[in-house]
Amino acid sequence: MAKARKRSRLILTLIVGLGIAGALAAAFWPRPVMVDLGEVTQGPMMLTIDEEGRTRVAEAYVVSTPVAGRLLRVGVDPGDPVIRGETVVAHMRPSNPAALDVRTREQAQAAVQAAEAALRVARADLNAAIASRDLAQTELARAEQLAARQIASAAALDRARQNARVAEASVETAEAAISMREADLANARAKLIGFDDRGLAAAIGNPQGEDIPLFAPADGRILRIMQQSETTLPAGAPIMEIGDIEGELEVVVDLISSDAVQVETGDRVIIENWGGPDTLAGEVRRIDPFGITRFSALGVEEQRVPVTVSLTGPPEARAALGHGYRVEARIVVWQTDAAIRVPSSALFRVGEGWSVFAAMNGAAALRPVEIGRNNGITAEVLGGLTPGEAVVLYPSTAVEDGTAIARRVVK
Repeated sequence: MAKARKRSRLILTLIVGLGIAGALAAAFWPRPVMVDLGEVTQGPMMLTIDEEGRTRVAEAYVVSTPVAGRLLRVGVDPGDPVIRGETVVAHMRPSNPAALDVRTREQAQAAVQAAEAALRVARADLNAAIASRDLAQTELARAEQLAARQIASAAALDRARQNARVAEASVETAEAAISMREADLANARAKLIGFDDRGLAAAIGNPQGEDIPLFAPADGRILRIMQQSETTLPAGAPIMEIGDIEGELEVVVDLISSDAVQVETGDRVIIENWGGPDTLAGEVRRIDPFGITRFSALGVEEQRVPVTVSLTGPPEARAALGHGYRVEARIVVWQTDAAIRVPSSALFRVGEGWSVFAAMNGAAALRPVEIGRNNGITAEVLGGLTPGEAVVLYPSTAVEDGTAIARRVVK
């Protein structure tokens, strides 16, 4: 009986030992590393330079004040249509004169008095000239009668005619002098006009009500108004901006100078995220030859180059797009229809070259590859891989050449 109990205890101990050994072996047995796999494919590929841009009207016109004066309140609003040479977009009036100090006003009043005295002198000279003319004409008539009777000589008749012409010229000179003195008096009185002397201005025949209409310089719509309220402006001050949104809209993209050197005139552009359901087509029209220093959001100094993109699609496709809107532009600098592609996330550096882990028979095989273009999502394979092969994406340090791997199943 004791021997049977001892034998059963030994068997039970062996069973427990074998179970523990099996559990330890199962726990420490090498397992395949779970990885994400991608496929090497062949198809179209393109390399783009992506950057934010803004829309603008290609030919924008700024309406400015032609002369210094008072701008009346602008009655038009942004978005209103205008016709060149027909639509009145603003009205101006002559500027109100400045206020006069005491000394300037006294000097102006003295100038008025002097002008009035000079006018009286001119009128007296006119009266004297008229009297001399009347006498000369009377003497001429008498000389002609005497000459007809052969009492006066021909020389006396000529002198009478000369005196009459001289007297007539003196009258004309006196009349011209009166006109000059009247103008001097009006000028002197005008200097007395202050910014609040509207009654005086009207009394001398120079009312401040002359309207100067400003017409639209081009067909299109009003883009923005820089000066809405009534105010006094100097000559050349901007009032509003006018442009044709429907037919002359373009996009300006500020590229980093290292990216701008890769762009050429005529490159295809894809406009995305502008608010519409479809992408817009464009074409690089101009690359500015100078760079502008800008600071990024992180405060890093950058050299930016403005690149102008013309929209080539129909205006109906971008009917809601206006001036100064934000868009995202993708400038295509390279593309092909039959490239061997590998996901960029599968690439890693080994020395000076690129390599991938190819999945072969459940194990990772280190494979050097030759890479061409890389757009950050897919890379062009020039050698080392063939279409249809599987590669490890985002390989970790646990993956080495020959490591057993298995595809990770996403639930």
